[in-house]
Amino acid sequence: MPFRVLVGVAVLGSAKRMRKKMKLKTNLAKIGRNDPCPCGSGSKYKKCCLGKAMAPDRDIEALYSNKYGIRLKKERDIEAIRKAGRLVLETLELVESKIKPGLVTDEINTLVHEFTIKNGAKPAPLNYRGFPKSVCVSANEVICHGIPGNRILADGDIVNVDVTSILNGYFADANRTFFVGTPHEDATRIVKVARECLRRGMSAIKPGNTLGDIGWAIQSYAEAQGCSVVREFVGHGVGFEFHEPPQIPHFGNRGSGITLIPGMVFTVEPMINLGKKELRILDDNWTAVTKDGSLSAQFEQTILVTEDGLESLTPY
Repeated sequence: MPFRVLVGVAVLGSAKRMRKKMKLKTNLAKIGRNDPCPCGSGSKYKKCCLGKAMAPDRDIEALYSNKYGIRLKKERDIEAIRKAGRLVLETLELVESKIKPGLVTDEINTLVHEFTIKNGAKPAPLNYRGFPKSVCVSANEVICHGIPGNRILADGDIVNVDVTSILNGYFADANRTFFVGTPHEDATRIVKVARECLRRGMSAIKPGNTLGDIGWAIQSYAEAQGCSVVREFVGHGVGFEFHEPPQIPHFGNRGSGITLIPGMVFTVEPMINLGKKELRILDDNWTAVTKDGSLSAQFEQTILVTEDGLESLTPY
């Protein structure tokens, strides 16, 4: 479930401070003496934070917590999120098996809610900041946060189903866009581009890269295909809470933003419009739709930054 940017995109605020990649290896991060200091001061590590009492791995863990509010995940946390992720995938697979023309979006909500509860979990969206349902269902021109109701899916529609489950206190989040019946050319195109945007964003994830690298990979591809990237909603940290720091913009510049380190867990969930990027929010104060009425598609996974790359905790 994407996070709404309330005051700009905070993660890009330190863009110029951390352009150079740190040499990150094992034990969260081993920083070379002559590498840029991860505190963002612009000085070399040896002239800045090297003399602190804590070991480099603990030093950077504390830095990310204190400066950015990012809580790195330990192995026990990762395994718990992985288990929640498996339930999210099973839920999406169940939904996929039921998608057909004539299906009412509220029936998807009932399906997701009952399956989640049956498996000992809770649907995170239900009552979250007043959201009235257990899943987001966004069809055609709806970008995200669609509230399931009496809308009937028709042949040729596309529909995104966004599932977040809380299992044993841990959160995992993923979504997919499905074809309803036989897709038309525009539907096929936007879904293909959105899926590839997720793949390209994920390919930019590894220690030493930045949040801006992820956004640039997505934006540059989407715009080269004649599509646009939504700005108002972004990915987010996840695991201990539904939405945690950092924000993950799906647009940006190479080398900008926070540097990725092992133990970070966040969603990548680019919302891609066939037309222009502008949106409007409906009177329910949740549903975001394209301002020009064009189709929008989205794919999302929960990602762990590992020592040498990434692992999807909701792989599909």
